[in-house]
Amino acid sequence: MKQTLRLAAIVLAIAAAVLSTSCSKLQSRDEMNRGIQAYKMTHYMDAANHFRRAIELDPTNQNAQLYLATSYMTQWIPGAESEENTRMYDTAQKEFQIVLDKDPKNSIALSSMAFLTYSSASNGTPEQKEKFLEESKKWNERRIEVDPKDHEAYYSLGVIAWTEAYGPIQTERVKVGMHSEDPGPIKDKKVRAELQDKYGKTIDDGIKSLQQAMTLDPEYDDALSYLNLLYRKKADLEDTPDAAKADIAKAEEFSNKALDIKKLKATRPQKKEAS
Repeated sequence: MKQTLRLAAIVLAIAAAVLSTSCSKLQSRDEMNRGIQAYKMTHYMDAANHFRRAIELDPTNQNAQLYLATSYMTQWIPGAESEENTRMYDTAQKEFQIVLDKDPKNSIALSSMAFLTYSSASNGTPEQKEKFLEESKKWNERRIEVDPKDHEAYYSLGVIAWTEAYGPIQTERVKVGMHSEDPGPIKDKKVRAELQDKYGKTIDDGIKSLQQAMTLDPEYDDALSYLNLLYRKKADLEDTPDAAKADIAKAEEFSNKALDIKKLKATRPQKKEAS
């Protein structure tokens, strides 16, 4: 008899735990929905509070964790210098990292970390910008490890390469008295060699990444636009005017292709967004 009562008590305890868990999950879902509505109304802190409550009710609610991180990322303003803005950035990174600790292959968290670090390079000292660009590069490389067909990650690597190379090369062009319309290469041979040593591989790697993006998406007009830009910087570092002229010809070709694709896309019926 005692054994029967003991078993009944265990069954009731298990049933109560299951019921409690089910209720928590339902409550978590309700908090999620409230958070999504607040987010849509641009009440981001209210949204974050709902998403955090959803996680407390159901720690397995990964979507709530992603929404929470995104709520903080949305409030962060690249380049703005304030304690509150820094807190938004740090908190967004922290929350996305929690997602990645549980799911290292989560594409949304990886792309968001890549975005945060790349956008941080818009401000600060040259050393700080370089640091953030390198971090963003690593996040995009992780995206590719997870999904080798992620054309946007390859595109991002190309954009990072151009961002790294453009400023220093453009600065040296100005220093040697070259105008924007003057073709490469850079006139000062020593300066050109130094830039080639530092940024030549960066440019070549960026071109390869953008070409891979085009292989995965032949109508990727933004990738074509950056191929145009990178080839123009490549021309600045060539040893001869003929080599530079060949690079500029390729740049023009990519620029024209980008325009053609944009025009083609403009003629197509636009897809209706789901309401």
